[in-house]
Amino acid sequence: MTADDMITAEASGTWKLGDLPVHRIGFGAMRLTGSAAFHHGTPSDRGRSLAVLRKAVGLGVNHIDTAAFYFSSLRSANELINTALSPYPDDLVIAAKVGPYRDHHGEWGTSARPDQLRGHVEENLRQLGRDHLDLVYLRRMRQDSVAEHFGALAELREAGLIRHLGISGVEPRHLAEALEIAPVVSVQNRYAVDRPGPVDDEVLRLCGEHGIAFVPFYAVAGETGERGATTAHDDAVLSVARAHGVSPAQVRIAWTLHQGPHVLAIPGTGNPGHLVENVAAGALRLTEEERARLDEARAQAG
Repeated sequence: MTADDMITAEASGTWKLGDLPVHRIGFGAMRLTGSAAFHHGTPSDRGRSLAVLRKAVGLGVNHIDTAAFYFSSLRSANELINTALSPYPDDLVIAAKVGPYRDHHGEWGTSARPDQLRGHVEENLRQLGRDHLDLVYLRRMRQDSVAEHFGALAELREAGLIRHLGISGVEPRHLAEALEIAPVVSVQNRYAVDRPGPVDDEVLRLCGEHGIAFVPFYAVAGETGERGATTAHDDAVLSVARAHGVSPAQVRIAWTLHQGPHVLAIPGTGNPGHLVENVAAGALRLTEEERARLDEARAQAG
């Protein structure tokens, strides 16, 4: 057993999504479906995907991020989660996203209309075998305003189908707009050590002020996005990784968590070994000098 095997998600600390405490290292389910995130590519090995989910929970992960549109030619992330983990542990928080839309062939449609969101929430419920969703994000799809869509989700929250609400892919004005309608417990935006972005920096800051979780996606993937973890690390990341004897991906996760106590990480993988490394990154403590070096490299990347 390696040192990493001894580290659980508890080492990353805890944050509350509304009234639901979660460890700051969670798990993103998108990559469970295969080598391509969406529909095309080599399907994942089903047994290995189920094992990764069970190992994640065994390592203390109690926050899983998923969506009904996370499916490939043979695999559905929600179905894998249901098969692997149901009946669900009492402390497990499952977050889902709605807004983007794919038909059963895997082709992307336009953004869901507000009146279609109930059906999309119910599809997540059916696939996961739940009677309510702990957290649902509205993923903004280039709409200028989120009010109508977020208002539709707020009605589903009042109806008991959703416990807490979040928003994704937003600017500060969208957060302000949503807060006028209903409580927001989490914001999910793209954010990474090699991806400078003043707008996202401001959203992160505002979330901290309001006690809202900020949950970066593609923090490990960088510019490769849905294709998987990047192999293009700058010198600062590589230097810090060597100093700690860890992987560059672990440095990227640790830097993410160092952005504030309200910042959560949801690295995804279909590889059991990478899962152990990702969880162990929650115990990695960077020095002030290392953080400054990484911050400077990020600023220069712009």
